[in-house]
Amino acid sequence: MKTHSPCWIVKIGSAMITNHGTGLAQHHIQTWVEQIAALIRQDYQLVLVSSGAVAVGMQRMGWQQRPTALPDLQAAAAVGQAGLIQAWEQAFQQRNLLTAQVLLTHDDLSSRKRYLNARSSLRTLIRLGVIPIINENDVVANDELRVGDNDTLAALVTNLLAADKMILLTDQEGLYTADPRQQPDAELIHTASAHDPELDQIASPHGGQLGRGGMLTKIRAARLASRSGADTVIASGQQPNLLPELAQGLRHGTLLRAGQAPEAARKRWLAGQLQVAGHLTLDAGAAERLCRAGTSLLAVGIVTVSGTFRRGELVACVDPAGQEVARGLVNYAADEIQQLCGHSSAEIATRLGYVNEDEMIHRDNLVLTRH
Repeated sequence: MKTHSPCWIVKIGSAMITNHGTGLAQHHIQTWVEQIAALIRQDYQLVLVSSGAVAVGMQRMGWQQRPTALPDLQAAAAVGQAGLIQAWEQAFQQRNLLTAQVLLTHDDLSSRKRYLNARSSLRTLIRLGVIPIINENDVVANDELRVGDNDTLAALVTNLLAADKMILLTDQEGLYTADPRQQPDAELIHTASAHDPELDQIASPHGGQLGRGGMLTKIRAARLASRSGADTVIASGQQPNLLPELAQGLRHGTLLRAGQAPEAARKRWLAGQLQVAGHLTLDAGAAERLCRAGTSLLAVGIVTVSGTFRRGELVACVDPAGQEVARGLVNYAADEIQQLCGHSSAEIATRLGYVNEDEMIHRDNLVLTRH
């Protein structure tokens, strides 16, 4: 990717795409495409994360309520995805821009090899002037493979490409001090740190009827995106000329600042994994050392082991209160670490009869998740 060309990830939610379930919002699609085209003319690199496949499928089949059964959701996604990508492609074609459909699951991003393949493919598309249109592959994803919502997917793509900014377009003006649908006097938060813990207390955890996300998922996505140093903007998708004005430095919606230097690519990948194979409970001293210095994790600092995992799998490290502080790839299986808990590295050979590594998790394979 060209280092001098800003890279933005733009995510548009289901309610915006489908006019709250009444059919594809063709006028809005045309408006967004025109804005994206304007940025491309300014040498920006744009990746679009588009929700709406399930909602479009529901509308085409005349369903009033979002189904809960996985086969019905997959059927709706299969019906809706074709119409959704067709609408985007036609709108971009009118402006002589090529698009590519990219469907991802968590499994595509949890394997380091497939993660790198996905990054290479997306970078190649962008280099060729093609606009990737990304959605979760709901047709094949089960609960184990599901990213969960497209806010999180957009954040994972932001990390994948080390993008400069993530834009989450929604039917709200931004993040408010309270839910404006219930409290009309709620005030718009113009700027904040993505890691401000107070945001969790004021964000609505519930999305609309059509989507899976809410403001809380957007805050969590902003924190994930911050690992690549990307700021996040949450703004109304109905705001005219929003993207070009953001590029000009004008403020819209809520800006959640990353507030930290970008992490190395490998650690962004580790942090982006949504599923862990087990947990290691640390004593207070070990948890403090990890948070303060990012050191390797030794057996002496581990109190208990939960879950069944093998060498090389991802586990979460939690403090005595049960709060996650880090995660990483273990050098030993669960039953082996169980035998080593609370013991020094010098005792590994005696207790196991062999030594793989002195560390349970090496610092190169460990990422802090609490700062």
